[in-house]
Amino acid sequence: MNIKFLRASNKKKIVRELEEQFGVTELPYILIETGKEKIRGFSGNMTKDEILELSKIANVEIIGLYLLKKERDLRLSLDATQVLASQISKNIIEINNEQFNFWIRGKNLDIRTKEGVYVVKYKSDFVGCGVSNGKKIFNYVPKERRIRN
Repeated sequence: MNIKFLRASNKKKIVRELEEQFGVTELPYILIETGKEKIRGFSGNMTKDEILELSKIANVEIIGLYLLKKERDLRLSLDATQVLASQISKNIIEINNEQFNFWIRGKNLDIRTKEGVYVVKYKSDFVGCGVSNGKKIFNYVPKERRIRN
């Protein structure tokens, strides 16, 4: 897999977009772009040069935590909603118990709201990110993290 470290200017742009969308003001990670517009965050002790050197002798496909996907807007991963929970303050949709039971099984939610990307919250926990078309919130919980019926 081809990895590309994001420059400081690109990281600042992403942080600005995250602040606009979700209120997130800081990403204390080295940002790495992997295939399909996915951004991963690495917070280990290795430098960029050490990671590149390692990738020459070993197949470094996955490094860091999958944080977000660049689409029309940025869409946070399920893990990112957890690690950035203390910063998320905008575009939050709170759901009830019945809606949560649908959501955790991968079902879309019939919630009318403005179009855009929303962080879904159940009680005090963030449970993923969804995209609204104005009539529904489309579920992006990974299949391996869903409850099977």
